[in-house]
Amino acid sequence: MTITGIVSAILIGIVVGFIGRLLVPGRQPIGFLVTILVGIVSAFIGTAIARALGIPTETNGVDWLELLVQVIVAALGVALAASLMGRRRGLFGGRRSGLMR
Repeated sequence: MTITGIVSAILIGIVVGFIGRLLVPGRQPIGFLVTILVGIVSAFIGTAIARALGIPTETNGVDWLELLVQVIVAALGVALAASLMGRRRGLFGGRRSGLMR
């Protein structure tokens, strides 16, 4: 993979991450950086899945089916990251117990 391929994968990953986050209903307790990382990883995984399914990924224009697979993977990734980050808040839901005041 060339440098321009890596840079374009990162840029597409950022866009895919935000589109995936928009598709997940509700408020996600994940930050900007986590959304970007999920999008970048989803772009690579989505391309691999598209190739495995026989969807052409090397065309002259926009690969809409590949992009659709990447967005679906990103939405699943955002939902997974949000559920994992939501559990990280602690046993008391983020509040301090009466002993710690």
